[in-house]
Amino acid sequence: MALHRLFRLSSLLRSVVSVSLRRNIGLSAVLFNKTRDLDPVQKLFLDKIREYNSKSKVSGGVVEAGPDYQKNLTDELTKLQRLYGGGDLTQFPQFKFPEPALEEVVPK
Repeated sequence: MALHRLFRLSSLLRSVVSVSLRRNIGLSAVLFNKTRDLDPVQKLFLDKIREYNSKSKVSGGVVEAGPDYQKNLTDELTKLQRLYGGGDLTQFPQFKFPEPALEEVVPK
């Protein structure tokens, strides 16, 4: 019986160590990739993302959107506000769920 428990404990310990090693190896691979130079395609991709992010911050939203886009956006927002009763349609709605009043049930 003791041998069986020892075997189960050693197998559990082995699986825990295995999972820990896999996670640490995965983490060290990510850190290793950050420290060395990036692949040229990865570097180009990251540069374009950073460029788009800076343009988005400057323009305050959509990058390279012309006056036609802005007109269409305001028209659609106006239409939606008429349909759904107003409110700020550019923000995610806030939901409030009140706590229901529960009655105590007394057994007869």
